Amino acid sequence: MEKVNYPLLYYQLNEHAVLGLLVGTNYQLVDNNVSLIKQACQEYLQKIYKKHDYYPYSEILEPRLKVFKIKIRPTYRERNGAFPTAETIEVPVPVVYGETDQGDYEAHLPLFNESFYYYDQRQFKSLVNHFAADLLNRMQPADLYKYMLDPQPELDTLSLRVNLDRKRRRSPVKETETYENLNRLAVRYPFPKAIRKQRSAAPEAAWELDDKVNEVMDKLVNMRANLLIVGNPGVGKSAVLMQAIRRISNQSRKLNFQLTFWQIMAQRITASARYLGEWQETCEKLIEELRLANGILWIVDLIRLLQSGGEGPEDSVAAFLLSFLQQGKLQIVGEVTEQELESIRRLLPGFAETFQVIKLEELPQNKVQSILDKFAEYARTNHQMQILPEALNLAYRLLLRYFPYESFPGKGIKFLGHCISEAQLSEKDTVDKAAVIQNFVQQTGMPELFLRDDLLLDSQELQDYFAQRIIGQPRAIEQMLSIVKVFKAGLNNPGKPISTLVFAGPTGVGKTASAKVLADYFFGKGQKRSPLIRIDMSEFQHPGQINRFIGAGREVGKLVQDIRDRPFAVLLLDEVEKAAPTIFDALMTVLDEGMLVDAYGRVTNFRNTIIIMTTNLGASNRASIGYRETDDPSARYLSAINSFFRPEFVNRIDNVVFFNSLNEEDIYKITLKELTGLRQREGFIKRGLQLHFSEALTQHLASTGFDERYGARPLQRAIEQTVVNPLAHWLLEHPEAIDCALQVDYDNGALQVSIQKR
Repeated sequence: MEKVNYPLLYYQLNEHAVLGLLVGTNYQLVDNNVSLIKQACQEYLQKIYKKHDYYPYSEILEPRLKVFKIKIRPTYRERNGAFPTAETIEVPVPVVYGETDQGDYEAHLPLFNESFYYYDQRQFKSLVNHFAADLLNRMQPADLYKYMLDPQPELDTLSLRVNLDRKRRRSPVKETETYENLNRLAVRYPFPKAIRKQRSAAPEAAWELDDKVNEVMDKLVNMRANLLIVGNPGVGKSAVLMQAIRRISNQSRKLNFQLTFWQIMAQRITASARYLGEWQETCEKLIEELRLANGILWIVDLIRLLQSGGEGPEDSVAAFLLSFLQQGKLQIVGEVTEQELESIRRLLPGFAETFQVIKLEELPQNKVQSILDKFAEYARTNHQMQILPEALNLAYRLLLRYFPYESFPGKGIKFLGHCISEAQLSEKDTVDKAAVIQNFVQQTGMPELFLRDDLLLDSQELQDYFAQRIIGQPRAIEQMLSIVKVFKAGLNNPGKPISTLVFAGPTGVGKTASAKVLADYFFGKGQKRSPLIRIDMSEFQHPGQINRFIGAGREVGKLVQDIRDRPFAVLLLDEVEKAAPTIFDALMTVLDEGMLVDAYGRVTNFRNTIIIMTTNLGASNRASIGYRETDDPSARYLSAINSFFRPEFVNRIDNVVFFNSLNEEDIYKITLKELTGLRQREGFIKRGLQLHFSEALTQHLASTGFDERYGARPLQRAIEQTVVNPLAHWLLEHPEAIDCALQVDYDNGALQVSIQKR
């Protein structure tokens, strides 16, 4: 007997009433508490299981809950027309979502007993907004206002003990019983039309690639070959394969036999294995069912076959399937990049030799433009969305420059599809240049200054931006201004990171703060998460920790994971000199080519990052750590860096930026800056308080918040202890202090607070 988990959404209506909704079913009830709700739901599921010999299928492995605020304009609908109200309201819509055991994702809207699947996590927000808005727009205003009164929902899970050997009833079709493992682990392609619409705004079309489609059809049908379609991300591998499969399916009546295609994620073959030898047994059953179905297995992420199953490629699923492929008992089709194909040939040569290869090169510009024009026509016909020609041209130019590691037409179709989705949510029917710019800002975080040629760089405004945020480091500011100017002019090397820098100087002089300012300027406009990725290199002092840093085998390292999540970012490698020498060897390829390729050919791209390495090398234990020296210490820092790192590593660094020690005036300015930021804290804003800090307090903080060993680093602690903590106690004792100005002073060794009249 095994457990199947079900998500349970519940609302605490009042002290003695809880509403429970069993997600994925029509079952809901009200009882005194959550425990009774769970017990009743379990009894309901057990009753169905015993009576009908099946259980409602729960696909989400680890359900999560998120409440969306959907903006709706209530509309009264009558026979003689629709009459929208003047106001727009926000309706809370709870969504239970997560990855399924099929490898895709499912989202439930329990209030409406509706659900949908999606294949790209980046589509989740737009799909929820689309589905929820569509459902809410059909309702009368009275019903909408009822939803607004709902309390905050909570999510729990309950379990049903079942015998997994008993067939769950998902379809009455006989084929489900015949192909039990195929239906459990794979999805038959072509997908139903309803599912295709949910996947993307883009069509499943292989425009300008008919010759490749015909070649795929010939090798799959006439030659019955195992096939790999090879090319860079975005060249159209999936589109060619899907088009070929649809044509084969449409022409099946003319063939002597009918082929079926089954899409499966490589990791699903071993995901459900509980004991030794089970996944091998599963493979054998899949092969037998494919024989009965005259089926071809379409493996998504084929490289994972070499990682799944055993400790290495030699005892992986790929190695197990090799003999079946060689004997012609199994036919496989998949897609890989050039790097992945080379990895397969190196790691498991016999497996690679069983495949025929079709290579796809990136299309020339004229064909790419033709495809984008066809996509615009498709959008106009199928989505009633007009993409203006100037928007197409702008999208092409921006993607060509800022996404050099992806290929057309894929990156163009994906980006324009996102623009269409956003326009639909905004109830617009046109994608213009402004929409392209807006979507690009949202995806990259870059300011419009970098995306629009008609916006000129204001040198004084740029100087002021950095000077107001970075105190006492004029040389560092000049270096950062230079990076901005080169990037704006489009003169940076597209085959490398935007810039690779070493920030050298003593502790507490603003190296990390400067990296954050640079990150906010370059990538802080659209991203919700911080555009600064900070990795403490002191955590990787042992040579064996390189696997935790860049990854090995099935494990993804911290560096790779962070950059894949945020490819447009400033990567800060803090105290880089503390890392093991093997780490520097791994970083050389990143600094030189802006790419990192793992043993399985998976590429992580760093070409839209600024890489900054901080170091204290060359900082003495004397005056340079405290107040500023009269002599320029840059020669000492550079000498220390050249002595510590290998020449080939130093040669891959664009610039070494030297940070000075801070003087009294600098510390005073930093104190003023920190106190200005303190005024923006939520507690003061909620109360409507204006804070005025006295000169005595500022001078006291500037002197006590500076340490000769740690520079300005103790200043934050001094502000918390001297100002924030006493202010918090004072506000609790003076609840009447609302919408007023406070004079904050320091006298007789303590903080003094008084209310000022406005």
